[in-house]
Order: sequence, then structure tokens, then C-alpha cells
Amino acid sequence: MPYHFLAYLYRLQFIERWSLMRKTTEENVAEHSFHTALLAHLLASISRHVFGNDVNPEEAATYALFHDATEVITGDIPTPIKHHNPNILSNFRQIESLAANQLLSTVPEPLRDVYRPLLGRKPASPELAKLVKAADVLDAYLKCVSEMSAGNREFATARRQMEEKLHSFGLPEVEWFLERLAPSFERTIDELSED
Repeated sequence: MPYHFLAYLYRLQFIERWSLMRKTTEENVAEHSFHTALLAHLLASISRHVFGNDVNPEEAATYALFHDATEVITGDIPTPIKHHNPNILSNFRQIESLAANQLLSTVPEPLRDVYRPLLGRKPASPELAKLVKAADVLDAYLKCVSEMSAGNREFATARRQMEEKLHSFGLPEVEWFLERLAPSFERTIDELSED
């Protein structure tokens, strides 16, 4: 019997993000998942090595890598639609849960316990869950910064909203990142190589 799990995950490259926005650069869910995993690993590393917290960067990266896996079934529902009212969000969470179960059924039986906690669920540790969520929002913020740097004002409101949301987490790791690493995203490749 064939198991289609990996074939499904590879199809994340066909799920478009930011579908309501005019973009200078297209982005898909596979790219976003990769970027979110990078950012989650980095935020957890900052947490561990700068602030001395007991956080596992590899675990953060793993959860982030799979955080939108169910979108291969549900598609990417834009945030303004998902969060329009509590009923829509609640219904969408139920749909996500059904999609996670459907996706889990495509995993070979001996591996299901490995992937069950990763599909559509948050990490057990609230601190780690918050870092992964912050990485998700941080990737959206960096997309907005990149679009704005390319002259696309379509992302001005989203950038402000993402920045406000990032500050609302109250995470020193995020503030450390925003101060030291985020400004580079506003530079051209030539400007990056000047330093």
C-alpha cells in the first residue's frame, strides 16, 4: 500500500500565500515553512544563548517546519478572512483538525507517533509554542519589509500590523532580532556586501 504523506508535503510549493495582495515576489507555503523553521531555530538559539533559557532550537525548527502542513489540504486562508469573526476562526480550527487527521492517515503506521504531534498541533511547551508563533509572524513581517523595500506600498498596513503583533508577544528574543537582524532585509545585495 502506498503512503502519500511526502507527496502531499511536496505539494505545499503550489499553495500560494498573500493571495489578496499585489506582490513583487510570489511566495508559497513551502517557502514560508522553510523560512519559519529558520526563524524559529534562530529565535530559540537567541533564547538559549543570549538570554540563558532552556529552549531546544532543533525542536522549535521541527515544529515550525510542519506548522502549516495542513494547508496542503485546506489551502492558505488569508488572515483577514480567518480572523474576521470568532465563528469563522472556530470553524477553521475544526477544519484544520480534520485536515491534520487526514494528513496523518497518509503516514506509514510505524511513523505516525512521530508525526502526530507535529501536524496541526502546538508544541507541549508554552514557551516553545510562543517562539514558533513569533517566528511565523516574523516571516510575514520580513515579507512585508521586503515588499516595501521593493517599492510595493500594498504591504504598508500589513507591515505595521505584523510589527505590532511582534511587539505584543513581549519576547526579548524578538526584540533582539528586530534590532540586530531585521534591518538587513531593507538593504540591497550590494549594500549587504559593503560591510
